[in-house]
Amino acid sequence: MQGAPLVTKLNSAHKTIVPLSDLVSIGGEEVVIIGGPCTVESLSQMETVARHLKSAPIQALRGGVYKPRTSPYAFQGMGIEGLDILASVRQRYDLPVVTEVMAISQIEEISAYADMLQVGSRNMQNFDLLKALGQANKPILLKRGLAATIEEFVMAAEYVASHGNSQIVLCERGIRSFDTYTRNVLDLGAVAALRQITHLPILVDPSHAAGKRELIADLSRAAIACGADGLIIECHPEPEKSVSDARQALSLEDMAALVRSLEPIAEAVGRKMYGRELVISARHSEEIA
Repeated sequence: MQGAPLVTKLNSAHKTIVPLSDLVSIGGEEVVIIGGPCTVESLSQMETVARHLKSAPIQALRGGVYKPRTSPYAFQGMGIEGLDILASVRQRYDLPVVTEVMAISQIEEISAYADMLQVGSRNMQNFDLLKALGQANKPILLKRGLAATIEEFVMAAEYVASHGNSQIVLCERGIRSFDTYTRNVLDLGAVAALRQITHLPILVDPSHAAGKRELIADLSRAAIACGADGLIIECHPEPEKSVSDARQALSLEDMAALVRSLEPIAEAVGRKMYGRELVISARHSEEIA
């Protein structure tokens, strides 16, 4: 007989904390920031990102190596070469890495290089992939489908959990609407609802929701204010030269400024930023300058 859903919150204190590394976990008191480019393009690109943002501070790097693209002729990612780059940067800068898995055949390979496997919006209801990830010994970042209801989103997580993997982090990344001003509509109401429904941690991706870099900072602050456990944000050393999603990528300087701006928001809702002393030091240096 089927028992209670595994991802459903049983009481107000029921909360899962998902570790990314020995030093970083998602779902605790600290707000987690994951930053990096949409796509891994080169070792120098990823080293520049890690070097500039480690002291921002961000807690993990993102970067796609297998890319689901609307057009079959668009850049599809660097594959295994990109994974080698992520592994090199992870070791040198001591930052866990998050990258997308698109197929069952990629799980073992990506798991050898990455600290967290991302299921993109297009694959949220790829049930065979979700079942296979339930047997993977890696944290899963599950993004909401572009037209998925909250119930469908939660049930997708249930697929992973029901096959043995409880290390799941949900990610609200915007849903499709009639309005074309933004790329998607960021559903912060879903973040608040998910906190009541499930014990799983919740991240917000304002980059894919907005599609416009000038909106990302405000959406990021709103996400933390309404209870998100962290953010995953696209940034690039030269945003306009990004091989994919250039319009929504922040500069590294803007990314660092955004992270600093989150501190008072986090404190207002009873949270704190990782590496708070670095945030204070950076702010003090700016004031002296």
